Amino acid sequence: MSEDFVKNGYVLAKGLFSSEELAEVTKAVQVFHDKWLNDNQAFYQERAINSAYLTAPKYLSDPQRMVLFNFLSSSKILSIVHKAIVQSPVFMNTQLFFNPHNAEQANYWHRDPQYHMDLSQQQAALQGPEVVHIRIPLSDEPGIELVPGSHTRWDSQEELDIRLQQNQQASSQALSTGLEIPLQKGDALLFSANMIHRGLYGLDRFALDLLYCESEPELLKFIQPDCLPSSQQLTQLENPAVFVSNKTQVVS
Repeated sequence: MSEDFVKNGYVLAKGLFSSEELAEVTKAVQVFHDKWLNDNQAFYQERAINSAYLTAPKYLSDPQRMVLFNFLSSSKILSIVHKAIVQSPVFMNTQLFFNPHNAEQANYWHRDPQYHMDLSQQQAALQGPEVVHIRIPLSDEPGIELVPGSHTRWDSQEELDIRLQQNQQASSQALSTGLEIPLQKGDALLFSANMIHRGLYGLDRFALDLLYCESEPELLKFIQPDCLPSSQQLTQLENPAVFVSNKTQVVS
């Protein structure tokens, strides 16, 4: 495990990918995005800033899905994942982040678990199994602002008030502990889903997030089976084990 990740909760790999390495991935992601926008125009115009489940068969053909499966199970990607999850990381999900339709829409500080856990559960999760994002910007963007070290410690009063919009605070306010990390096409940012963070809108924000977790049943339950490769597709992948945990086989 990386000392930087242990201490700060994130690792930035500048220029990890060439434009050529990202070309086919970008094409597949753009196809997904165009079709998703067509089906979700009202949601997009209202407030959407991301979509998910890119590897499901709803919008992509099998060859397009294989482009993504090859990418997210590649040794280069897994070398980043292993900086946070040393043994048996499991693919969890994909997300795509873009700018809101309304340029005035505010971003917001959050920890990922706050959307399905109460405060005591969120606090306990800081000592639990790890979930990580790898953000792959497909164009230059303002990046992410995060609070280093917050993946293992609870919020200060300032952080809690702003994150939860309590005591007359808003989740879009500046945090004194925040650190902005601009991202360029080709970079890869690994960060803990547990940490306090927010996306920064602007430029041509178009970023693919790959999510991985430790092989624990409490996390594996969130995996969508239709987002996984078939048995036949698994045989074509460089590291198929990322789709199979050491406790539960999540594909047949």
